[in-house]
Amino acid sequence: MSIRGKAAIVGFYETPTRKEFPDRTTYGLMAEVARGAIIDSGLRKEDIDGLIGPESLNSIELAEALGMQPRFTSSMTVHGASGAASIATAAEAISAGVVNYVLCIFGESRPRSSSRLTSQVQAGPQLPRPSRTTEWEIPYGPVIAMNGWYGLMKQRHMFEYGTTQEQFAKVVVDQRFNAAKNPNAVWYDQPVTIDDVLNSRFTNDPLHLLESVMPCSGAHAVIVTSAERARALPNPPVYVLGVGGPATHHDIIYTDHDMTTTPVVDSAPTALNMAQVNIRDIQLAQFYDCYTILEMSCLEDAGIVPKGDIGPFYESTDTTYKGSFPVNTDGGQIGAGQSGGTGGGFRHIVEATRQIMGRGDERQVEEADLCLVNG
Repeated sequence: MSIRGKAAIVGFYETPTRKEFPDRTTYGLMAEVARGAIIDSGLRKEDIDGLIGPESLNSIELAEALGMQPRFTSSMTVHGASGAASIATAAEAISAGVVNYVLCIFGESRPRSSSRLTSQVQAGPQLPRPSRTTEWEIPYGPVIAMNGWYGLMKQRHMFEYGTTQEQFAKVVVDQRFNAAKNPNAVWYDQPVTIDDVLNSRFTNDPLHLLESVMPCSGAHAVIVTSAERARALPNPPVYVLGVGGPATHHDIIYTDHDMTTTPVVDSAPTALNMAQVNIRDIQLAQFYDCYTILEMSCLEDAGIVPKGDIGPFYESTDTTYKGSFPVNTDGGQIGAGQSGGTGGGFRHIVEATRQIMGRGDERQVEEADLCLVNG
């Protein structure tokens, strides 16, 4: 059964993304964006009968904290793809008649470094989760966070396709240009140059610091409902035309047979076929970008360019909100910050909604009727 056009996003709200909100809790940020999205949709809290949140929070506990009693709840558990997956799940539940209005909400208030260290000391050491690769990962790496895995991925892409450091840096430059016009971005009014990117230190050779996201505090929310109900609400509906995934090829990146090819090769065709559109019809893209290499590989795998051509594409194409093919028009995670609790990927949903509703203000893309979003 296709869900094409059966559900729509009808409202959104987000906090600014900041390095930290020292006086705000995660539940406090969640409450703010929930209230904002409900008001923006022209609804009341009592209308919301579905709630989907991040894997870091139990959705039942989140509902209680927000003072809600939904008849459908879910916590997404697919990491960075969780935000996009929440929209697919909401659309499916709505089209099946399970719920009428779903609040999808992601974010986190990250503690200060000193507080986080104290809590870890008090809680004791955390045991690694069981894994068939634990015997190698724990004693030998990779390095902190995801720098090791994506360093491997970038190194392979450069070796296999000749992608250059300057081409990777262009991704950052374009997105920081967008972020410089976004008051909610952590790097608001702070553009960079290609030299700035190349001169930033390596987090894991060949990855530069400015190619990598900075975990931040912030929250985002949208309201999803049926196409019929959407037409009675104040905002222009943003219809969900097609979904694909969340697909997966692996858990640990170096166990995959081709680490430069992402599961987007499966999810994008599925979404496009359901939407009944061609990849050439897409006017702008909001793509997951924890690191430049993942964003570039996913754009290739979606069919924006042939595999291996993403470097020359960025070199010759203006991907800012003013350009011929805009990508991550709010700055993305690289320029606007990675909100915790898998909220970083959800900012792409919010920005796509903003652009299609025509509410991008200075960053408004001229043609924004059809957007491809990747989580």
